[in-house]
Amino acid sequence: MSNHRPRVVITGAAGFIGSHLAETLLDRGFAVVGIDNLSTGDVANIAHLVNRDFTFIKHDVTNYIYIDGPVDYVLHWASPASPIDYLELPIQTLKVGALGTHKALGLAKEKKARFVIASTSEVYGDPLEHPQRESYWGNVNPVGPRGVYDEAKRFAEAMTMAYHRYHGVDTKIVRIFNTYGPRMRVNDGRAVPAFIGQALRNEDVTVFGSGQQTRSFCYISDLVDGIVRLMEAPTNDPVNLGNPHEMSIEAIATTIIRMTGSSSRLVYKPLPTDDPKVRQPDITRAQTLLGWEPRVPLEEGLTSTIAYFRTKLGIGRSELPRDL
Repeated sequence: MSNHRPRVVITGAAGFIGSHLAETLLDRGFAVVGIDNLSTGDVANIAHLVNRDFTFIKHDVTNYIYIDGPVDYVLHWASPASPIDYLELPIQTLKVGALGTHKALGLAKEKKARFVIASTSEVYGDPLEHPQRESYWGNVNPVGPRGVYDEAKRFAEAMTMAYHRYHGVDTKIVRIFNTYGPRMRVNDGRAVPAFIGQALRNEDVTVFGSGQQTRSFCYISDLVDGIVRLMEAPTNDPVNLGNPHEMSIEAIATTIIRMTGSSSRLVYKPLPTDDPKVRQPDITRAQTLLGWEPRVPLEEGLTSTIAYFRTKLGIGRSELPRDL
């Protein structure tokens, strides 16, 4: 191991998870190079890092990635990640999963860096196994509207393993389950920001389907802790990171309405095509290999997330600090 300060390249660094990763790694003594084309990222998420050992490059990672000097880790987080985004940007989503992963892996190979890719629980599709273990191959509709995201990530995993087996790159695959926290976009389209935004405005809170479909919500600080542990772990197999506490969409909506003190009512709309009915990670592998499990209770995480959204929307005042 060289004696220089460890240096990490993060694609998608201006996004929700990418910006938290950048901040945490800076706190832990890394130099960080962030790359983002800002198609769904926001420079406001990384503006507070400007006076630290952080370099930002605006770049589309489907094109060749050039980084001067040594690189120890490449974290590939670039991708639209919410249904609104990948339905509006279907071809870009496929390109960043395929071409972007290829370019990021090429950088890791060139620099002899460790590579970590953000995969997703969506690789399991509408699962026939519950909870979902990493050994499950999934139930995905490749020609449905969600297929652009699901299959982009499945291809990205295959490409990552090919570089590991053929080129000997030390690769890691993290399958991320529903995560929430500050820096999510108000118009993100995912359940937690959508419900908080509607509740804070006292609008009807929109639940799709019966509301009995389930998700498992992990707070951002827990997820980032797991990712950093995986960076250093001696494994190349996929690892689920998420909160195994499963709850219905209706229950999370009701909780948010209560916590915001909102007068909103639940309204029900048809379920989108191929929307998964259940989602719950089996985190045995993360517990065993990483000594990791989520620690932040739902209401604690929602408190700081709601405070962030109050600030973003300019609604009410919160005693909580903006960045937790």
